[in-house]
Amino acid sequence: MHKTVQSPKELNYSSTFHFPVQIYYEDTDFSGVVYHPNFLKYFERAREHVIGAKTLASLWDEQGLGFAVYRSDMLCHDGVEFADIIDIRTRFYFESKYRTVWHQEIWRPNARKPAVTANIEMVCMNKARQLTPMSADLLAHLSQSFTESQQSVSSL
Repeated sequence: MHKTVQSPKELNYSSTFHFPVQIYYEDTDFSGVVYHPNFLKYFERAREHVIGAKTLASLWDEQGLGFAVYRSDMLCHDGVEFADIIDIRTRFYFESKYRTVWHQEIWRPNARKPAVTANIEMVCMNKARQLTPMSADLLAHLSQSFTESQQSVSSL
């Protein structure tokens, strides 16, 4: 069995955030199973929930900074069906002053394993679409998701 070696930064994940999502008929294909691109939308909503819509809006309006997906790796292990209320579990770590890595899972009710898993790398960019370091305000805001024993902004 192949074992993935984790970097020291990966060992310093944030707390786990939970975001419930109701699955509607419009989310599914003809068989009542969620159409797979919708998982990326659910993950995006959960990340926005962690950061905060007002924080993202002011970041863009006042500092000209935003995020873009740099890399996405998603695995579908089990189907998610119409009428499920799923739990999106999200945690992240700082890869650098430019990048965050988000580990996200979709859990069905009473499941023993996640239905979908993803690792999504986000980079900070300015309005000219140039790679830009995250602002001190943003780093401080995101760092509130870590305990004192975990990674701090000073380690970037």
